[in-house]
Formats: sequence, structure tokens, C-alpha cells
Amino acid sequence: MTTKLIQSGLVAATFLAAAPMAVLAADLPAQPAPQPTYQQPYKAPAYVPPEPAYANWSGFYVGLNVGYGFGKSDWSDPAISVDPKGFLGGVTAGYNLQTGTWVWGLEGDIDYSDMKDTNDGCTPGSCETKAEWIGTARGRIGYAGWNNFLPYITGGGAFAGLKATSNLGNASKTQIGWTAGAGLEYAFMTHWSAKFEYLYTDLGSFDCAACSASGGDSVDFKANLVRAGINYRF
Repeated sequence: MTTKLIQSGLVAATFLAAAPMAVLAADLPAQPAPQPTYQQPYKAPAYVPPEPAYANWSGFYVGLNVGYGFGKSDWSDPAISVDPKGFLGGVTAGYNLQTGTWVWGLEGDIDYSDMKDTNDGCTPGSCETKAEWIGTARGRIGYAGWNNFLPYITGGGAFAGLKATSNLGNASKTQIGWTAGAGLEYAFMTHWSAKFEYLYTDLGSFDCAACSASGGDSVDFKANLVRAGINYRF
């Protein structure tokens, strides 16, 4: 009997405790149904092209060059002129230092030359001027702000093995003068570049006493050099 009373009391207490919670829950507003989550469709990132790999011009380089030379040589006795012209070809070496978009360099080259011409108006016979070889030692200033192109100006010393010949005799002389010009170089691979340049060269004059009857002949030499070349940059 006592046990049944205790069980009845527990049931009644549980009901009384749960009744307020049920009333409170009935008064609460209904919760809205969860909204479906919208997922953005996949969009591939925009393509950004890589930065171009511009040439680094700093360092040593060596190369080959070929070209054509044409010029003028005046004789004083007899008073005649010849127009030496012909093939050029040889080797090049140099060094560049790049600071920002500016390139400062030193370059030297030496070429075999087939530049020569003959005047048949000498008395007696003919007169010939020939450049057997030509070399230069120059400074260069270039602008590297146009992708892999390097336009430049250049100038410095020039030297050549010249020979004057007449029917009376001949004279050979290593002449030293000056040269100036401009060019354009293009880096087409990591270590390789190609160039095209023009140089004006003035090698002064030298004596050829054996070339004239009076023994007082003077022969000068001026030339235009147009060359193409290929360089390997270390």
C-alpha cells in the first residue's frame, strides 16, 4: 500500500514539473524551416600570363662577326683616290655591366679584311691601297628597356694593317685611329644574342716614300664597316 502511494506521488510530481514547460513551449513562435544553402558554381581563376624573362646583359661574352667594308684612300703624290671595299670577318669579345635599363660595356674585335682598290691613273702604272686586317677597342652604352632588344652607341680606338703599293714600291703600316657608330643587339636565347652594327673608321695617313718618284707620298684611309654578329654570353 505504501509503495503504491509513493509511486503515485512520483507520477504526480513529474506531471506537475513538466506542465509549465509544455505551456511555455506552446507559447513560443514556430521556428522557420531551414533554408537550402545556395552554392556558387565553380569558376576557374582568370589566366594571368607570366612575366616575360628579360635578358640580363651583365657579364663576359665572345662571338663571331662578318660584314662588308667600303671607304676611301687618298694619295698625295700622285694625287689620286681609290675606293677600298671588301669582305670582313673575325672574332669579338667584351664585357657588359647592366644597371637598371642601362648597359655599360667594353668590346674589342679583330677581323680579317679583303678591302682593297686599285687606280690605274698612277704614273707610271697603278696604285693600290689595301686593309689586310682591321680591329677596334670600344666602349658601348646601351638601353635595355625594350624587352630583349639592346640598341647602343659605341666609340673608341681603331687599328689596321694597311698596305700601299705602286709600280715603284710599297709600304705597310699598322695604323691607329678612331671609330664611332651604333648598333642593335637582340637576345634570342638565355645565353645567345645576335647583333647588327655600323662603324665609321678613320685611320689617318701614313708615308709611302717608295710609292712615288718624289719620295714624299702620303696615303690616308677612311672606311665604313657594316657587320652582323652572334655572341655567347657567360
